[in-house]
Formats: sequence, C-alpha cells, structure tokens
Amino acid sequence: MDRRLLEILVCPLCKGPLIERRKENELICLADRLAFPVRDEIPVMLEDEARALDADEVETIRRTQ
Repeated sequence: MDRRLLEILVCPLCKGPLIERRKENELICLADRLAFPVRDEIPVMLEDEARALDADEVETIRRTQ
C-alpha cells in the first residue's frame, strides 16, 4: 500500500491512527479493536466489512509495535 495513503488514512469510527499488517492485508484500529481489510491494495474502510479483534490479538499487535 502506498505510504502516503497510509499516512492520511484514519479509522472511520474514532478517527484514530491505523496500523498496517501487510501479511494479513489489514489495517488495524487498536482503539476500536477492528481490522479493516485491504483488497487489491485498496483499503475497505467500512465498519460492516471490518473484523473484530479479541483482547489477545490486540495485545500481540501492541507488543510488536
């Protein structure tokens, strides 16, 4: 994904920062515990398309940042 695009994208719910997980093709919002999919290098920033993250997954992501 283009670095410039990633720098300006924010979570559509809380307007917070997103973390890119390239291997998983997702953008993560830790505050809302959501993973937004990236399909064909296009972020799908819809709440209905997002995957909920459990507490363990959020903690793992925080530790790797």
